[in-house]
Amino acid sequence: MPKAQETVLEIDLKSLEHNYNYLRSKIAPTVKMMAVVKAFAYGSDSVAIAAKLEKAGIDQFAVAYTKEGENLRAGGIEKPVMVLHPQSHNFQNIIDNCLTPSLYSKHILTEFIKTAKELKLQDYPVHININTGLNRLGFAAEEIDDVISIFKNTSAVKLVGMYSHLGASEDLAEKEFTLSQIGKFKEISEKIIKAFDHKILRHLCNTSGILNYPEATFDMVRTGIGLYGYGNSAEQDKILKPVGTLKTIISQIHHIKAKESVGYNRGFIAKRDTITATLPLGHADGINRIYGKEKTAVLINGKDAPIIGNVCMDMLMVDITDIDCKEGDQVIIFGKERSAEKFANNAGTISYELITSISQRVKRLIID
Repeated sequence: MPKAQETVLEIDLKSLEHNYNYLRSKIAPTVKMMAVVKAFAYGSDSVAIAAKLEKAGIDQFAVAYTKEGENLRAGGIEKPVMVLHPQSHNFQNIIDNCLTPSLYSKHILTEFIKTAKELKLQDYPVHININTGLNRLGFAAEEIDDVISIFKNTSAVKLVGMYSHLGASEDLAEKEFTLSQIGKFKEISEKIIKAFDHKILRHLCNTSGILNYPEATFDMVRTGIGLYGYGNSAEQDKILKPVGTLKTIISQIHHIKAKESVGYNRGFIAKRDTITATLPLGHADGINRIYGKEKTAVLINGKDAPIIGNVCMDMLMVDITDIDCKEGDQVIIFGKERSAEKFANNAGTISYELITSISQRVKRLIID
């Protein structure tokens, strides 16, 4: 890959294809796969990611909000797109863009049916979210009879899918909780299936669910973080390939004497004569202040360079005292050579938060 001449997020579509094929190998050929491309495809480029996956054979996509689905359609994506968290004022746009809403409450269900009737729609496809313990969105078990009745009394919409969210599928210490979620989903979904004559897709597993609970893949799985190269375990991270690599360069090198300070609020006081490098990215680019004060490090010429002091809005400083480097040299923040998981964990957060935080002002470079 080319050397960085500026701050850039490289998006490797070959790695994406590798991850997709690996996750596909973990499910039966009859099980469909839904790719989660919300939040700019986990901080990368949603249209480029979706286009590659569509070509590779993905079955469906999921986004969080309507605008994200609109952007996929504008980018030429044709496969079904489910909106996980629609709002009623977006229903017209959902229908105009042939998006599939996930309906999660009686209010949102009845409001969507009202809109569909006003537009004289017939059998518009929808999914429902069933709450099995995450307690975030979704219908409770005791609401299901009413939900069935509502669907049976309208021809404007058609229930084509139902799903739930696993809350701790990556944590085997919470296996009992996960198995209880799987059991609740199975019980509720079977009740719904018996109430209708047509096929209704069931989907429950996320990336960690695919890898840890293969018995719960049902008709379709949803995968997000795994597609981007992270499997929530060291073992899986060795197999998956990070899609995004954040690179930058050294803007300037400073020689700091012992007891001198670096950055705002004198966030770093040199204990010895120190050489520092200033890099052209900061918390406005998604490298937040939590990564400062030597909690984590970037990679320069194969060596760790701790981030020192307080991260600035547009810049951060690193300690290069023991690294042979010069102004203009490339710096790896995270990617294949420097795991986003390790970078994030060292600062007490997770790879999801790190990679989805990368600002849109950072240049994206698509590599295929």
